[in-house]
Amino acid sequence: MPPTLASLVHHSALKLTVRAGKERLDTPVRWVHASELTDPVPYMEGGELLLITALKLDAEDADAMRRYVKRLVGAGVAGLGFAVGVHYEQIPEALADAAAEEGLPLLEVPRRTPFLAISKAVSAAIAADQYRAVTAGFAAQRELTRQALSDGPEGLLSALASQVDGWAALYDASGAVVATAPEWAGRRAARITEDVERLGDRPAPASSVVGGEGTDGEDGEDRVELHSLGTGRRSRGALAVGTASALGTAERYAVHSAIALLTLVTERSRSLYAAEQRIGAAVLRMLLAGQPDHARGVAGDLYGGLLDAPYRMMLAEAASASAGRARAGGGADADEVDAAGVEAASAVLAEAGGDLVGGFVEVAEAAAARSGEAVLVVPDGERRLVVLAADGGAVVAACTRYAHTVGIARSGSEQGTDEDELVVGVSAPAGPVAAGAAYKQAEQALSVARRRGRVLVEHEEVATGSVVPLLADDAVRAFADGLLRALHEHDATGRGDLVASLRAWLSRHGQWDAAAADLGVHRHTLRYRMRRVEEILGRSLDDPDVRMELWLALKATASATASAGE
Repeated sequence: MPPTLASLVHHSALKLTVRAGKERLDTPVRWVHASELTDPVPYMEGGELLLITALKLDAEDADAMRRYVKRLVGAGVAGLGFAVGVHYEQIPEALADAAAEEGLPLLEVPRRTPFLAISKAVSAAIAADQYRAVTAGFAAQRELTRQALSDGPEGLLSALASQVDGWAALYDASGAVVATAPEWAGRRAARITEDVERLGDRPAPASSVVGGEGTDGEDGEDRVELHSLGTGRRSRGALAVGTASALGTAERYAVHSAIALLTLVTERSRSLYAAEQRIGAAVLRMLLAGQPDHARGVAGDLYGGLLDAPYRMMLAEAASASAGRARAGGGADADEVDAAGVEAASAVLAEAGGDLVGGFVEVAEAAAARSGEAVLVVPDGERRLVVLAADGGAVVAACTRYAHTVGIARSGSEQGTDEDELVVGVSAPAGPVAAGAAYKQAEQALSVARRRGRVLVEHEEVATGSVVPLLADDAVRAFADGLLRALHEHDATGRGDLVASLRAWLSRHGQWDAAAADLGVHRHTLRYRMRRVEEILGRSLDDPDVRMELWLALKATASATASAGE
């Protein structure tokens, strides 16, 4: 406990006498300050014992003393010490009456007690209190460590609740309650899960106070401190500590010790994470090698559940920003995204710190932790990773939402950056025996996503879509321009519309009458034009490969023209 006015009054060496405000002697004293100013308030912080001799005060003027005392009370002064036998032989009645009216403790300081003695007494008491707090904090740290080693987080929470004379709760990365102490605190802990989730959205380390903040529990509501756990950008959990009032120094030491210990418990070590990745890599190699039984045996309890139901294989890759910007439609449809959506998405990207693939991994692991699903994450080279997650599960859904968010932010960006961009390919649902096919599907979807400038493409989109969007490639367009250049140059001279005639003829599968009707010309005119096409290109339209190449070239140039028009 810090020193109080009562402890100073009871100090045998000081010989202080109470002249007013006896009912407030339990007021803590933060420091001692001597001042003869008529208005010392600008130099006070609150909680001080002010010592005066009334050198410049008209201590016998009742109105002046009422104004003086009222200012001191307004500044939060703990008490007033008046030295008698210096300028006044006793405390003037005007000052005593004013102190009594305002309830300000007024202490009479005898001539033989120097102000320095009072300052030393308060300083010694504060130092002793701080030493006791530090000693208690170390003792609490030892006890918390012992409980954590013997009984795990539950034992640590129980010891912490006892140390702070309140309750404590541990939450996982999703904001769900993991453990509480005492047991009756479960309902109170559940009431603040939304606050815990908001804390988890902030970069770690983070803390906040909810409930009786600033009221010291006077309204009957607990004062709850929330602290994030973990050492990465995203918290691995949170600690809640509920008390009736603000924590003291010793309790603060205990809470900080608990945070450090729980961080060690909840944060997986690098060696453990590396070991899990090696197991995951081995499981993936066996699946891709067509050895599902061996893979299941190696997976054990860590990944075994993932192989008992259909899963999705996702390939996530860091693509160069310049390549992504070279494609049209790199994000979500701009018509479907409002300014607020772009701003929120940009905030998510800013939190990822430019490492979008790393953010993808964190989202997958956080979703797995919340849902209890198994997820396998394996690096596949320097810029790519493989993710195996249950089909229709929380992990796949979370990864899809994250990719959509990245797409929104990309579509709302006015200027490109030099940072790498995220590209994801997702396979169709598969089982252990079809891992090789699933990997191929994910690669194909990844290739399509890269070509289209999309963040995420599922293999179902590739299988059910059109081949035409795949022509939106610089190499394909260059081939198409080169193949059709001679025809375009011929048409530019005004000697016939060979390109339009070729397109109509190919679209009608070589049917002369139908194609001629579409063009509004005689079929003999169309025949002549097709002979000219063969002569100019030096290729026969009877060859199905030639017809296929010409049709794809026409589609590629049409797609490029449409994109330029937009």
